Amino acid sequence: MNFDGVLCFIGGFGKFQKILFVWICLPQIFLAFHMLVSVFTGAVPPHLCRSSGGALAPADFNFSHVATVGVRHDGSCAVPLNHSGAAALADGHRTGTCQGGWEYSTETFQSTTVTEWDLVCDSASMNNMGSSVYMFGLLVGAVVYGSLADKYGRRIIILVNLAIQTVFGVGAAFAPNFYVYIALRFVVGTSISGVIMNAFVLGTEWTGPKQRMLAGIITDYFFGFGYILLAGVAYLIRDWRKLQLAISAPGFLFISYIWVLPESARWLMANDRKEEACELICTAAQMNGRPLTKDLEMCQVHNVEEKTVVKKKYSFIDLVRTPTMRKQSFIVFYIWFANVLVYYGLSLNISDFGMNIYLTQMIFGLVEMPARTITLFTLNRSRKLSQLAFMAVGGSACLLTIFIPNELSVVKTVLAMIGKFGITASLSIIYVYSAEVFPTVIRQNGIGIGSMCARTGGVLAPMMYLLRGISPQAPMVLCGLFPLLGSALTLLLPETANRPLPDTIEDVEGPELSVTVPL
Repeated sequence: MNFDGVLCFIGGFGKFQKILFVWICLPQIFLAFHMLVSVFTGAVPPHLCRSSGGALAPADFNFSHVATVGVRHDGSCAVPLNHSGAAALADGHRTGTCQGGWEYSTETFQSTTVTEWDLVCDSASMNNMGSSVYMFGLLVGAVVYGSLADKYGRRIIILVNLAIQTVFGVGAAFAPNFYVYIALRFVVGTSISGVIMNAFVLGTEWTGPKQRMLAGIITDYFFGFGYILLAGVAYLIRDWRKLQLAISAPGFLFISYIWVLPESARWLMANDRKEEACELICTAAQMNGRPLTKDLEMCQVHNVEEKTVVKKKYSFIDLVRTPTMRKQSFIVFYIWFANVLVYYGLSLNISDFGMNIYLTQMIFGLVEMPARTITLFTLNRSRKLSQLAFMAVGGSACLLTIFIPNELSVVKTVLAMIGKFGITASLSIIYVYSAEVFPTVIRQNGIGIGSMCARTGGVLAPMMYLLRGISPQAPMVLCGLFPLLGSALTLLLPETANRPLPDTIEDVEGPELSVTVPL
């Protein structure tokens, strides 16, 4: 009997698993905080260039005439020569570079990293670079903590990363300069990957086969709740250092996880720690009201893993060694990349849509719930059509925003919201779809590289908005075209709904094709 058989016997989603998911889901709220807080801490408020003498803007000066949040205008980065006020700029008089510093509006934010370290004009790219460095931390964390968890266990890696996330998150609130700040955020990013990935694996390894899809959606709901809650927290706390501290300091409460978070019994069995696994399985069985008899316990638990046999070793090269597998792999990797690029491209740049930044954040968070719920109903009908349709909806909506004038900010936000809905649903589907496209012998390799492609999209998402220097519409054009191309490529993938999973490369290629086909 394999471990899934044991789970069916003791209960695949009983009281033990439900309590476990409480511990797994609570950190998801704070993960959402850290992932999206730069929307507020790195916001660019309207600003005006001071004169060379350092004179401040008049107390009654209306910054709305200079710029809206996140949008650059001439008065933001230049000072009129021999003339005064924004009128001189509008009249086309000569201007000079801003050497006296900037005056920032405090109407929306008391302070941000941008206002504290003057990350505007020639230094504006540093703000986007900071977000990309954080996203690069997610990529590094996925690589490092994935392998460490296989070696040392899920539980210890989750505990270590919760501690790192809290300590370095609090440290970022006291950063003396921007470079220290992004270095601390990079470390927080690595820890976020460590928690997200291993909490998901821990929950999956304790959950029965029939309940795994629902269990995965539950964790997504808590991330969405954190998305919404961040809007309220940021609305109440307008100073970036206090906000950073507010989302990080509660992490010290996770010290209690030392006593309540169990290890994965499946991992323990795979690493010949059968007595510890037996103890955990008995605890789970008892909590689920299905206690094991001693004889049954010894028979089932100690024989839970299949016998060791000599097997051919596979590597990531096998993903591209044969033609059909190569085609499917590249398409899946692209879909991962496009989904995450657009997801964070929209999530981290909500100020571009012209509405109140706090309201837009809340709306984008609310969209997460129905987007993830609807996939529960569409996935059982067709993985392929679900992936294709939601990417097409997301891409089309993003592309339509470029035709909407800035004055119609509500229409623009609604279209962006529809785009976010499509991309969020598509992102939920690719988790399931990719696991079914890759055969068992190389499934982990495929998902691992897919995750790396996704993180690469996350790294590039903040940098994509530097293209506004070429054209203000360029970022949303990319947010539209990338998913539409992914939607078209999905036509070349197989349908996997209600089909047996492929176990070998021969199952994908067909029995007539040898797996030794050269590249």
